[in-house]
Amino acid sequence: MSKPALLFLLTAVISGCLLWAAPEQADWLTATAKAVLALSGISLAVALLIGKRVKFDPVLR
Repeated sequence: MSKPALLFLLTAVISGCLLWAAPEQADWLTATAKAVLALSGISLAVALLIGKRVKFDPVLR
């Protein structure tokens, strides 16, 4: 897993935990956590797809 993918995964997990633990009265906090969770989830999927397409060939000919 690449470093950006790991960063997006950690961001998604943290925002998911924040969304779960937020009080019900804090509507702005839950809306922000949902937006960050969606954005980091999409970014994680893109980072994982890009990481699979770029391959490193250590054999120099």
